Amino acid sequence: MELWLDEVESPMGILLLAAGGGALHGLDFADCAPRFRRSLEARYGAVALRAAADPCDFSSRLKAYLGGDHGALAGIPVEPGGTAFQRRVWAEVQRIPPGATRTYGDIAASLGKPSASRAVGLANGRNPVCLVIPCHRVVGSGGELTGYSAGLERKRWLLAHEAGARSGSLERPGGAPGQAQGERRGAERW
Repeated sequence: MELWLDEVESPMGILLLAAGGGALHGLDFADCAPRFRRSLEARYGAVALRAAADPCDFSSRLKAYLGGDHGALAGIPVEPGGTAFQRRVWAEVQRIPPGATRTYGDIAASLGKPSASRAVGLANGRNPVCLVIPCHRVVGSGGELTGYSAGLERKRWLLAHEAGARSGSLERPGGAPGQAQGERRGAERW
């Protein structure tokens, strides 16, 4: 399998975007690159990632979202793989509008499985296309921020960003020590 890879700078660190066939197959933070690669290989076996500028216009849409156009990611076709249950969870998560949150229990109930909150949390944590499948919008039963595999600081920033209150104190959560924000890596490393 060959996919196009782009790197998009954000206030939270560099995002890796893998696209092909008109769909987004992966979106994750560069400091989570091993997980990004494992997810692609679990779905497709050997994956060749070729550097590309703005594949399918997805990078431009991601930059627009980061710039404040919270609807820019809507309608991006995704190929997340996953089990039938995971796909149902991810489809439900995609229905959460920017600036809103739902609990794991809300998602479970909407799927007709009110006792499946934990399973919803596990599916949410395996989301290979962050932001487009907005798993950061799912919160604990009391509204607390829980369970974001890229770090709660990023989840907090994303929710504040969507609420229109950008946090100036969160320049680079989870960034690699000694890596400048503008530093970019070649696709051959991923």
